[in-house]
Amino acid sequence: MSSSIPSKMKAWIYNEYGGVEVLKFESDVAVPEVKDDQVLIKVAAAALNPVDFKRRLGIFNTIVSSPPTVPGYDVAGVVVKVGSQVKGLKKGDEVYGDINEKGLEQPKNFGSFAEYTAVEERLLALKPKNLDFAQAASLPLAIETAYEGLERAGFSAGKSILVLGGAGGVGTHVIQLAKQVFGASKIAATASTGKLEFVKSLGADLAIDYTKVNFEDLPEKFDVVYDVVGEGDRAVKAVKEGGSVVYISCEATPPGFYFVLTSNGEMLKKLSPFLESGKVKPVLDPKGLFPFNKVNEAFAYLETNRATGKVVIFPINP
Repeated sequence: MSSSIPSKMKAWIYNEYGGVEVLKFESDVAVPEVKDDQVLIKVAAAALNPVDFKRRLGIFNTIVSSPPTVPGYDVAGVVVKVGSQVKGLKKGDEVYGDINEKGLEQPKNFGSFAEYTAVEERLLALKPKNLDFAQAASLPLAIETAYEGLERAGFSAGKSILVLGGAGGVGTHVIQLAKQVFGASKIAATASTGKLEFVKSLGADLAIDYTKVNFEDLPEKFDVVYDVVGEGDRAVKAVKEGGSVVYISCEATPPGFYFVLTSNGEMLKKLSPFLESGKVKPVLDPKGLFPFNKVNEAFAYLETNRATGKVVIFPINP
């Protein structure tokens, strides 16, 4: 199988920071070298995350390496080559993961919007058998962020939670994990008018229409507020005394805390039984999958902030 690995590949790349127009679809990008602790994945599907467009816009230019960059954090595909130190994965394994261990500390310049990508074994897990590649690619960054935030907040059975931004990539998993994995006593979530029934279907007991209601004015307060969208000061007004507020997209207001995910294949392995049983489900945007030659259109759509669940690129290696 390794003999069929080419030296050049198709990939999306940007050579400067800017809008969607800086993305170029190139066919002669070098296939990445595989380090001792890495595997080379023949990419089947990849998913977009807000970090991808924020990075492309240059928002993190002081802390991440500069272009040229092949974007993409989430990947699902097949192992075609293994480094000398790789112990648990072999050629032919179907895997998925978030390829950047620290999302904003030296993320790779060769991401997942490419025919091949090289990833450390410890960031990957075997793809749940009941999920296809597009569904698997939708999960890693969002579900790991949801899980790590709940763990850091000390969330546990019998506690209540308010999810700010319940219909997006991370929010859909905070709701599902709070209910299915952590045993929440009550889950509230904000969403726009058309998505209220959708967040209820994921497990929210109370769906709050943010276009009509200020969540912080509600009499009910919560043990944990998980702010996906960046509500800042407003979020702390909804937390109980002694409770915790999780921020992932804006600076924290005390007593809240901000964190950036540490990607971790073990976390995906821990969640695998919930995915394989169907208790926790991938949520792909109903607009459908974007083909590999339309990554620029997928970015433009994600940047409207109107996506439900995840925007996924598939197929990448038909």
